[in-house]
Amino acid sequence: MVGCSYGRFFQVTVAGGSYQEGLVSHMQGVPSGIHLEEKDIYADLLQRKPGQGELSSPRREPDIPVIVTGVNAADTMPGFANAEHTNGTPLTVLIPNLDRHFEHIDQYQRTNRTPRPGHASYATYQKYGSFDDSIGAGIFSGRYTSTIVAAGYVAKRILRDHGIEVFSYVKEAAGVAMPEMPYDAIKERVRIFREFRRDNDPLYAIVYAQGRIKPGMRMLEKMAVLAEIERMVPDITREPLSDAQVAALAEQGVHPVLNCPHLEAATEMYNKILEIRDGGDSSGGLVEVVATGVPAGMGEPVFEKLDGELGRMMSIGTIKAVEIGAGMRVKDMTGSECNDQMRARDGRVEFMSNSAGGITGGISTGQDIVARLAVKPTPTIAKPQKTIDKVSNTDAELAAVTRRDPTIVSRVWPVAEAFTAIVLLDQLTLHIAYQALRSHYKER
Repeated sequence: MVGCSYGRFFQVTVAGGSYQEGLVSHMQGVPSGIHLEEKDIYADLLQRKPGQGELSSPRREPDIPVIVTGVNAADTMPGFANAEHTNGTPLTVLIPNLDRHFEHIDQYQRTNRTPRPGHASYATYQKYGSFDDSIGAGIFSGRYTSTIVAAGYVAKRILRDHGIEVFSYVKEAAGVAMPEMPYDAIKERVRIFREFRRDNDPLYAIVYAQGRIKPGMRMLEKMAVLAEIERMVPDITREPLSDAQVAALAEQGVHPVLNCPHLEAATEMYNKILEIRDGGDSSGGLVEVVATGVPAGMGEPVFEKLDGELGRMMSIGTIKAVEIGAGMRVKDMTGSECNDQMRARDGRVEFMSNSAGGITGGISTGQDIVARLAVKPTPTIAKPQKTIDKVSNTDAELAAVTRRDPTIVSRVWPVAEAFTAIVLLDQLTLHIAYQALRSHYKER
């Protein structure tokens, strides 16, 4: 397998599988001097992880990250305050798998001969043969996206220091679409949603608020805590939200479960997802990602255009299409409708629209970058499906027995946000270097 790395200047390599010992995100190109704490990485990971209610799989992986390399273990000299700061060497984050009990493995073992239609399990068997890691789908499981989210947190942290912010949300789900809203309002509601999820996450309270894992602990000390958490996992439950909590969120236009910034649409999406789930089926949706503060001039034609690099989000397992700006709608537009006309205001360029999604010729224009991802329905459903026995090549029928998500769209948005940040940081590093070189030559 040689396709698990991305980037030239901010390089990310991922490894691991759903039922292996864990997953790893390895990053090169992280500047020295950044203060990193695992609790902040976890605050992003918890937005993606399963076991958080009716819209996700009941698998209850804690997704507790452990920084293994790339930060100083202590202050390096008297008078220096650089412990827990990046030191410029490769940064590695380990995410152990803790909720992988035998009864779940047994379910996979009993059904692995009959691949799930719509899933990778048939294709991976053809590629890797009998040694294919098919327990929980291995690296082809949605669990691997935790590695992208971990690296994406680091990328977002660096981008934010350079005035670039990335946020994402659910725009459509189960056939229900939200109306258009100003991005400033969307960004604020996404922030409220994220903080609410963090503040009401039982593991965040147990692990970080109660100080079980804290800065300065050695890795083996953290592993002892994880062993304790593994024993606690079956009994850790999220308290039902009170009417007061739901009402307080509603006043701010935020749904308690689904990160859609339009409350009425989110409620309709939620109800429709559950209706489809109760019929034994699954549903898809649309996720939108927005990056603000991106400078003009980022992107490297011909083969590394910025929109082409963002198109790499097709690498997210459940994504079947990526569009930038107006996307597929351009086929029905005229040039005068599609073109983003410009005017000068107080000595600055102002665009009158953003059909291009902030990118023309593969290079950023300085506008907001806007990408949308089409999320397919979860392949694992509770309806009988026609399949084959992949060993004997005979007909078979499959009824899903594993734990499943009724939709993936509610968990994909943090992955899309992270992937976008990884792409942008890689491009920004090259952009800064190129502009620094160019500044030595006089403009004509």
